[in-house]
Amino acid sequence: MDHYDSPQTNDYMQPEEDWDRDLLLDPAWEKQQRKTFTAWCNSHLRKAGTQIENIEEDFRDGLKLMLLLEVISGERLAKPERGKMRVHKISNVNKALDFIASKGVKLVSIGAEEIVDGNAKMTLGMIWTIILRFAIQDISVEETSAKEGLLLWCQRKTAPYKNVNIQNFHISWKDGLGFCALIHRHRPELIDYGKLRKDDPLTNLNTAFDVAERYLDIPKMLDAEDIIGTLRPDEKAIMTYVSCYYHAFSGAQKAETAANRICKVLAVNQENEQLMEDYEKLASDLLEWIRRTIPWLENRTPENTMQAMQQKLEDFRDYRRLHKPPKVQEKCQLEINFNTLQTKLRLSNRPAFMPSEGKMVSDINNAWGCLEQAEKGYEEWLLNDIRRLERLDHLAEKFRQKASIHESWTDGKEAMLQQKDYETATLSEIKALLKKHEAFESDLAAHQDRVEQIAAIAQELNELDYYDSPSVNARCQKICDQWDNLGALTQKRREALERTEKLLETIDQLYLEYAKRAAPFNNWMEGAMEDLQDTFIVHTIEEIQGLTTAHEQFKATLPDADKERQAILGIHNEVSKIVQTYHVNMAGTNPYTTITPQEINGKWDRVRQLVPRRDQALMEEHARQQHNERLRKQFGAQANVIGPWIQTKMEEIGRISIEMHGTLEDQLNHLRQYEKSIVNYKPKIDQLEGDHQQIQEALIFDNKHTNYSMEHIRVGWEQLLTTTARTINEVENQILTRDAKGISQEQMNEFRASFNHFDRKKTGMMDAEDFRTCLISIGYNMGEAEFARIMSIVDPNRIGVVTFQAFIDFMSRETADTDTADQVMASFKILAGDKNYITVDELRRELPPDQAEYCIARMAPYTGLDSVPGALDYMSFSTALYGESDL
Repeated sequence: MDHYDSPQTNDYMQPEEDWDRDLLLDPAWEKQQRKTFTAWCNSHLRKAGTQIENIEEDFRDGLKLMLLLEVISGERLAKPERGKMRVHKISNVNKALDFIASKGVKLVSIGAEEIVDGNAKMTLGMIWTIILRFAIQDISVEETSAKEGLLLWCQRKTAPYKNVNIQNFHISWKDGLGFCALIHRHRPELIDYGKLRKDDPLTNLNTAFDVAERYLDIPKMLDAEDIIGTLRPDEKAIMTYVSCYYHAFSGAQKAETAANRICKVLAVNQENEQLMEDYEKLASDLLEWIRRTIPWLENRTPENTMQAMQQKLEDFRDYRRLHKPPKVQEKCQLEINFNTLQTKLRLSNRPAFMPSEGKMVSDINNAWGCLEQAEKGYEEWLLNDIRRLERLDHLAEKFRQKASIHESWTDGKEAMLQQKDYETATLSEIKALLKKHEAFESDLAAHQDRVEQIAAIAQELNELDYYDSPSVNARCQKICDQWDNLGALTQKRREALERTEKLLETIDQLYLEYAKRAAPFNNWMEGAMEDLQDTFIVHTIEEIQGLTTAHEQFKATLPDADKERQAILGIHNEVSKIVQTYHVNMAGTNPYTTITPQEINGKWDRVRQLVPRRDQALMEEHARQQHNERLRKQFGAQANVIGPWIQTKMEEIGRISIEMHGTLEDQLNHLRQYEKSIVNYKPKIDQLEGDHQQIQEALIFDNKHTNYSMEHIRVGWEQLLTTTARTINEVENQILTRDAKGISQEQMNEFRASFNHFDRKKTGMMDAEDFRTCLISIGYNMGEAEFARIMSIVDPNRIGVVTFQAFIDFMSRETADTDTADQVMASFKILAGDKNYITVDELRRELPPDQAEYCIARMAPYTGLDSVPGALDYMSFSTALYGESDL
């Protein structure tokens, strides 16, 4: 319908171009808007003592429209025209529209004539524009305004409520809980929200509308039945009604805020007055206490007894501990209250507080300073006088304490110094006793100062005429005499400890030397016993000779080892001699080793017993290895003859199979003679097998006298027999082929010469490429398909090589095929006649079976004319027989 814009960028002003479409599509919306906008207008017109009944009729003359704008804006519009003519009405409406435009609303397509003519759509659009400008535009919540601000206000207020989720101004309000939640949030006493049900929207809506009209002065602008009965309630009607809630609650909140502000001001004034009274009272009390206390602190009357002075000191401490701290707190609180009061008065724009004369904070601080000065002087006087009385008692007590400490320290020291515990101690214990004695000497020297202090205190007490000087002097003399005796005993014990330490250090050095030499010698003997008893496994005479040489070298070291043994035992004997000479009481054995002289002698005897046993075992093994060496040489001599013989025979048979000397029958006879000589050689193989069995029984695993093993000989022998039999068979097959095919000896020689020439690897077989080259050299011109066919004939097992037998079979067959093809070509010309082709059935009917099948096999890739299926013309026939090169 209308478009209304504002010079400012106001979010609430959105295009209304869908106004007419919405009303046309859903007449229910127009009904809702009529009722809502009428009620909204009447809620304001009632303030001027009037109202409207029909929204499009009652605004036609412009009078009530101008009145409505004056009420909601609080401003006066131009004087209206009172005439009844159309021109007067248009003038009034234009004044109203001009006023709306002056508020920043740009009206598009809304003219005075439409309003005067009672155009319902234009009238509703104009009222909606007024509602937006004066009821919704000024709503502002968290930096959002207008529609978005109103929506955000609704969401914030209803967020805590169950089943309420306000996302828009239409379907979010259909169940009525949103309206009830807004009322309950601000006036919870008006609605029992807990009894409402989401599935009873009619009750919820009517409850909200009735309560709002009755208690909040919000007219009933909507019908519950219209909202429930509409799939999507009219957004503008809902917004208009909800905006009334916003203004109703925001106005109540402002009034409450103003009342609270007044109460707060009164409360602050009352609090300030109370603080003034408290300050005056607290300052008076504190100044009175200071006035009473200062004379007591200035009293310097001395006392004659220590007990009386101690009582004065205790009273002063009670003053410091019990009486003064609360007053310090009062003084601090007084200053705090004064500063707080001045701050509050300044913030309230009130004049500063001025206490009574003599009760200023500065007055109190001056009085407090006098108090502390008197307090300091009193304390110094008390302490000085107490020190004077304490001096003599202190010296006497100090003497008693130091004397008691010294006597306690010397108790048992004389007995400790007279002990002879070093006589049974080990070296480490002696060293520990020496360190302990050195520590005692240091402690003794440190106590020298205490003894001197005791004597000095006694001297001072004598000079001051202490009443108990005789007992002090007697105790001091006893301490000095005991001190001199401790010094003599200390020196005597040190000399005894150092003498014992030297003896034990000598023994310890001998023990250490014994351990250093006994350990490797013991390890040597254990290693020697292990080696002498070790089971050896050798396979050659050189290995046993090496073991024997090593054993002889070991025996050569035995005299030196015996000397080392005697030297080690000599060290042990030296220790025993020192112990007996100086009567050293040894507390234990050698601390550096557990190896005893008895163990060394026992292992040495064991080594001497094992040496001859090792000699015997080496001699026996040497004899066995000599026997094994004879077996190796015997086998090697025979294997070195048989191996080359087998190789030679293999080469000779290979030459016979490929050479062209004589006829095939001559080659066959020659091969059979070789076969007979090979069979006659079998006893030598058997003899070698016997020698090999002896070697295996002797557990001989290698033989440096030959490179041939029995396995090599067996394999070579089996290959020789197999090759001989296969070569004989090949020659026999060649004879059969020659006789069957009628091949002359010259042709056989030519075939052999060609085969040998192209057998480049000289293996007796041609690979596929060599075979192809051979065929080309003798006149074959073939493609890949033809060569594959030939290879399938000569190499049916697809191993990739062609034997000489397969080669002559192929060559003999091809010679026969050429003759057969000539015969068949002649027959084809006779049988084809004028039609120049022949069918497969005619070939089988007219030709002999072998020729017919041969023809059919050769012609199979070329049968099938376009005009006659299964037939061959002359060109195809000739190509199949002779190849494309002969066409």
